[in-house]
Amino acid sequence: MIDALVQLIVLFAVIFDPLASLVVFVIATASMEPTERRVTASLALLVAAGLSFIVLILGPSVLTVLNTSIDEFRVAGGIVLGILGLKMALGLPIANTEGVRGNSAKAIAALIGTPLLTGPATITTIIVTVTDYGAAVTGLAIAIVLAGTAVLFYNAERITRKLGHTAIQVTSTILGLVTLAWGVKFVAEGLLAIIR
Repeated sequence: MIDALVQLIVLFAVIFDPLASLVVFVIATASMEPTERRVTASLALLVAAGLSFIVLILGPSVLTVLNTSIDEFRVAGGIVLGILGLKMALGLPIANTEGVRGNSAKAIAALIGTPLLTGPATITTIIVTVTDYGAAVTGLAIAIVLAGTAVLFYNAERITRKLGHTAIQVTSTILGLVTLAWGVKFVAEGLLAIIR
């Protein structure tokens, strides 16, 4: 179980990509007072956590409603992960963040909560990992990653001052390659299961 938990923590740390979201958060909240910035961080984390745990609980049953199998969903999810990983590796924006600066705390929190933290790739990964590893281990991994994300957001200014945008971008690029590799793995596993 420990090995599975560590693997899932790494996977969700890559998929949630808190460093990329941190950059958007810093830019979007630059003109805010510290109190408003903390409220925005809390709202963004609540959106991400709420959506993640709804998918964790209802995700696999959604497949039944949609009349699709986990293997078909695994292939589709692998493609989404691959696209996300490619964007991260090439330094392309993951979501349209134009005009975010100056928006209300709720609008910024909604954008960061989803699709930046909990987007299609995260939703897909949750459904697949619940099937492969179980809801308890998957939920614990998500909670740990979101707790780490909270630490980053609440210390955003200090972290970006110390690391700088270049270090954050390099880390995001490396994590993009890992995400791309997971996408390939999901597609390969799904196709093999479908063909059998």
